[in-house]
Amino acid sequence: MSQLQQPEHETGLSLKNLTHAIYALFSVGIVGAVFALAVIAAVVVTYYKRSEVAGTVYAAHFDWIIKTFWWGLLWLIVSWVLTLIFIGWITGLLALIWIYYRLAKGWLAHFAGKSPSADA
Repeated sequence: MSQLQQPEHETGLSLKNLTHAIYALFSVGIVGAVFALAVIAAVVVTYYKRSEVAGTVYAAHFDWIIKTFWWGLLWLIVSWVLTLIFIGWITGLLALIWIYYRLAKGWLAHFAGKSPSADA
């Protein structure tokens, strides 16, 4: 297994701070529909900067954020459809709890200098 390397010299916003900013944007965006643009901004920046973090400890965080976004969006859409039979509110709440869990787990792993993993 190859060792992931920290970038040696960075100009501008460091990748560590960028990863914190992406987690923060995503978290703020989930708080309310008014801030939904923050989630979209976080995902766009994640996709845009993804090639820069390849081979670093931040690559797993970027993948984690992208997967959280797409799976969360899928389950929120399914929940929205299920509101027609009155169980969508429950599944929507469960989807939001799952999204918050993934954000917290990823962000805490980032603070610890580790990669988030689905099995830990």
